[in-house]
Amino acid sequence: MYKCSVIGLSDSHRQWLPPMVMRLIASGHIFSGGRRHHEIVASLLPPDAVWIDITVPINRILKQYEKFNNIVIFASGDPLFYGFANTIKRVFPNIELKVYPAFNSLQMLAHRLNMAYHDMCAVSLTGRSWDRFDEALIKGERLIGCLTDKKKTPHEIWKRMCDFGYDNYQMYVGESLGNEEAEHIGIYDSSKEYNVPNCVILEQKFLRRQHTGIEDNEFFLLDGRSKMITKMPIRLASIAALNLADKQSLWDVGFCTGSVSVEAKIAYPHLHVTAFEIRTECKELMMKNARKFHTPGIKAIIGDFCVVDTSQLVAPDAIFLGGYGGKMKELLLKAKRLLAPSGCIVFNSVSETSKCNFITITEELGLKAEAVHTITVDNNNPITILRAK
Repeated sequence: MYKCSVIGLSDSHRQWLPPMVMRLIASGHIFSGGRRHHEIVASLLPPDAVWIDITVPINRILKQYEKFNNIVIFASGDPLFYGFANTIKRVFPNIELKVYPAFNSLQMLAHRLNMAYHDMCAVSLTGRSWDRFDEALIKGERLIGCLTDKKKTPHEIWKRMCDFGYDNYQMYVGESLGNEEAEHIGIYDSSKEYNVPNCVILEQKFLRRQHTGIEDNEFFLLDGRSKMITKMPIRLASIAALNLADKQSLWDVGFCTGSVSVEAKIAYPHLHVTAFEIRTECKELMMKNARKFHTPGIKAIIGDFCVVDTSQLVAPDAIFLGGYGGKMKELLLKAKRLLAPSGCIVFNSVSETSKCNFITITEELGLKAEAVHTITVDNNNPITILRAK
C-alpha cells in the first residue's frame, strides 16, 4: 500500500462531509472500515466499490491492505486520536497518508456540556489497561476524558474510583454521540444500562491528592507490629535512591505492608508497580493500604520471589529489596537477570553482615554497589541504604 486516506466520521446516519472528501470517495475503489462505518457511508460509495471490514485479528486486515496501492479507510472521530491512522503509520511507515478528521467523541461530549476542555487529560480504556486512568486519578487531574469499551464501561470506571476513594469527581456519560436518534448525555446513573458506543468525562469537584511522607502509624500494619514497616524517613530516602523519575517499572520484593509501593506510586503515578511477598496475609494488607491512600494499579503477587513466574510481567528497571528471607544470592541472581541495563537495586541493610553480603554478591554479579546513606531513626539501629547499578 502506497497511499491511504483516513476519513473520520461521527455516529450520524445523515453524515455531512466536506466537498474534497466527497470527491475522494467518488474517485475511490477500495474502501475499508468497521461494519458500523459501512452502514453510515454505504449510500455514498461508488457502484463498483470494494469494501474490507475491519475485524479482529487486525493483522489479517493489514495483510489484505498490502495488495492495494490506494485505500480509503473510514474511522471514528479523529483517526489520529487513539485511532486507526496511528496503526497505519506504525505498520506502513513510508506510506503517503492523508487524514480528514471529525470531532472525537470526547470533544463532542465537552461541546454538549458547554465545557472548556483545553486542560482535559484524555485516556483510552478501549482494549487497554487501567494504567493511564490510575495515573490521572493519582495526579489529581481536573478533567479526565475516558474512551470506554464493552468491558471498561462507565459502571466499571465508577466502581474502580469508589474502591480507591475517588468520590471527588462528577461523571458525565455521552452515548452514541452524533447519532440523532440515539444520542444521550447525562450525569452517571448506577442503575442505567448504557448504550455502546459511549464515553465519559470526569470533572473534579475538589482535589484529593495524597502527599508523600505518610506517618508509619497511618498504615495498616502486619499484626499491628510497628517494626514490620520501612520507617518513613528510610522509605523516602530509599525511593529517592531508586531514581524513579525516569523509570517505568518498579518491583518491590518483600513488600509486607506495602508502604514503599504506596509511597512510590503516589510520588510517581506513571510507574508500573509490582510487589512480591511470601506471606499470604500481606495481600489483603496491601489492598487495604492502597485503598486508604488512593493508589490503584499496584499489582501484588504472593509467593517465593525466587521461583514465582515473572515472564508475563513488565520487566523492572528499578527493584527495592525489602526482605530476602535468607536467600539473598538467589534473589539477586534473578533480579540481575531481569533488570534493565540502566536499572538499579536498592537494599536497606540493618547489619554489617547483610551490608557486606549485598556488596559482595552484587559485585560478583558484575554490578557496581555503593552506600547511599546511613540513617538512624529515633532509637532504632542505623540503617544503610545500598544501591547496585
